[in-house]
Amino acid sequence: MTPSLPRRSLGRQGLTVSALGLGCMGMSDFYGPSDAAENLAVLNHALDQGLDFLDTADMYGVGRNEELLATLLRTRRDEIVLATKFAVVRAADGSVLGIDGSPAYVAKACDASLRRLGVEQIDLYYQHRVDPNVPIEETVGAMARLVDAGKVKYLGLSEANGNSIRRAHAVHPIAALQSEYSLWTREVEQDALIACRELGIGFVAYSPLGRGFLTGAIADANALAAGDWRRNNPRFHDENVDTNRRLVAAVAALAEKRGCTPAQLALAWLLHQGNDIVPIPGTRKIGRLDENIAAAQIRLDAGELAAIAAVLQSHAVAGTRYPAAGMASVNA
Repeated sequence: MTPSLPRRSLGRQGLTVSALGLGCMGMSDFYGPSDAAENLAVLNHALDQGLDFLDTADMYGVGRNEELLATLLRTRRDEIVLATKFAVVRAADGSVLGIDGSPAYVAKACDASLRRLGVEQIDLYYQHRVDPNVPIEETVGAMARLVDAGKVKYLGLSEANGNSIRRAHAVHPIAALQSEYSLWTREVEQDALIACRELGIGFVAYSPLGRGFLTGAIADANALAAGDWRRNNPRFHDENVDTNRRLVAAVAALAEKRGCTPAQLALAWLLHQGNDIVPIPGTRKIGRLDENIAAAQIRLDAGELAAIAAVLQSHAVAGTRYPAAGMASVNA
């Protein structure tokens, strides 16, 4: 095996990962039907290419995504930096029941994830969403006890604002914040990313390809599978999609000039925002995985970065990144 990915550090406690990770959510949920054998082929190929940072959560497929990774973990645990999350509570039918950051739930959720994953320790354990009804100090205190017990190595937060990050880090060192960050979602630059850099916390960028929209492959949301969550995403709605297509077209023009795909340009741009940033694009295709991995080898010069900045300045994004209920859960 010849790994084709450089490595990056998340936080100051010793956690290192491949410069690109793999978001596994879509293999079990939200983006329509998938094939387990195909998913396992993608996961194994990722490891073969030196991509070792795999991201899941207990709510993805209501546990099914962790169970999928368990198959891989049985034979390749030592090659994997395993990240999972807790806090978003779902019923067996997939409906969201709420957010729970209570200390009792932290312990219960971790034990359940360990069982599903079939491992004794989680490398990076995130609070998936901040519970507005539980002081974050109490939640992180409970997470710290998991570290003391040897069940977790490093702690993370997801979609937390700067104030929450600082309060959490005062209780126990936080290795990484995972939040949405891409060419069409850059709000973290104004708050959360600043706090991370003050404290030496790594940043894991989820949906770095705009849930596939930035690849240019989605021309019509109505063509997505009937159960695809993106049908409900405001940025994919008819009243917003034409505006957002103009951004994608401008990015595609820059990518063509650079000799890469729009997805590769979007990932390369993120990687150039700082050595503390690790994007985790998701895919269910080996070809797309290889395309994404190749983005880590792209070096953008000052002129190219300026051209991208000009496109972002001149092309507004239409629509919120979640429906109203989802936006309400974001600690922004």
